[in-house]
Amino acid sequence: MNLSGTLLVAMLAGLPALAQPAAPAADQVKGTITSVAVQARQIAVTTEKGDPVTIAITGRALLLRMPAGVTDPKQFVAIELASIAAGDKLIALGKLSADKKTLEGAKVYILTKADIAQIHKQEDEDWVKRGTSGMVVAVDATAKTLAVKVGAKQSTVQLSDKTDIQRYSADSFKSTDARPGLLADVKVGDQVRVLGNKNAEGDRIAAERVFFGTFRRISAKIESIDAQNNEIKVKDLDAKKAKPLTIRLDPDSQIKKLSPEVDAFLARRLNPGASQGDGGGRGQGRGGAGGGRGGDIGQVFDRAPAVPLSSLKAGDPIVVLTTAGSFPDRVTAVMVVAGVDALLTSPNAARDIMSGWNLGGGGGGGGEGD
Repeated sequence: MNLSGTLLVAMLAGLPALAQPAAPAADQVKGTITSVAVQARQIAVTTEKGDPVTIAITGRALLLRMPAGVTDPKQFVAIELASIAAGDKLIALGKLSADKKTLEGAKVYILTKADIAQIHKQEDEDWVKRGTSGMVVAVDATAKTLAVKVGAKQSTVQLSDKTDIQRYSADSFKSTDARPGLLADVKVGDQVRVLGNKNAEGDRIAAERVFFGTFRRISAKIESIDAQNNEIKVKDLDAKKAKPLTIRLDPDSQIKKLSPEVDAFLARRLNPGASQGDGGGRGQGRGGAGGGRGGDIGQVFDRAPAVPLSSLKAGDPIVVLTTAGSFPDRVTAVMVVAGVDALLTSPNAARDIMSGWNLGGGGGGGGEGD
């Protein structure tokens, strides 16, 4: 986790005021603690840039813990060096050595692993309550607004100069890998997640945080599976001259599988020319498949049961939501959905399933506290 979460930003905002008495030009080290030598009074840290730094704790150094959710520096509490552990986060103010490998810490601020977990929990709950996800359908840079398709509806996202805008990495869908972005970088077709309060009608959002990025929706057939490296090689069914595409699965990638009944139901619902037949109106109880034409398809996928990679095999048709990828032939899966044989036999269904599938599901909310 980097130190860019909503609550962390608020907590750290008060630090400059505290830093002033220490030294007008105090150096700062920010990172993750790797070890603590209590007797030697040293803390080993890996900075956010990956550099190792040793924090030397002098007799006059002030060690303060930042409790979860506390943003007023006056409410930070003293912590003993022996209570600090590897995995805690640290911000140290003091004097760096000439080789920048040691900092004599005058003031050291600690976020313990327990406090970080509590912050994650609070942020997750906030995203569930006030988060919205969808696809950008229009951008108005002058008005600082985004028109976002959320399921079958459309919402207006109002940004301000205070909105925290983050851009997803081309190879990751995790918020912790996102980097600061600009409204000018957002384009039609991008996926967005927005944290903010909605108006009474629910169609306008005052954005506090915006995560955006380009994601691919792929209908494919599995050619081979490399279980050892968690990779699937597929043929993109939509590409005219399809080259093999490698889909990497990371620990947060999801694999879901539709039942034959839900697969057939969705194929009928998403194909207006197909006969509804028996059971055409009775699928709403399975996976919340009141999804209609594409609008809630992400919710259907979210509710489908998870399956292991070992349940897939060569020849299986799948649909995949992936990162854009730094290379066109290699992407990371957000979600793989199998059991879509009937869906992919219908051109209309295949087209609608792709257009209605948004990052975080078709209905909106999505946790960002990774």
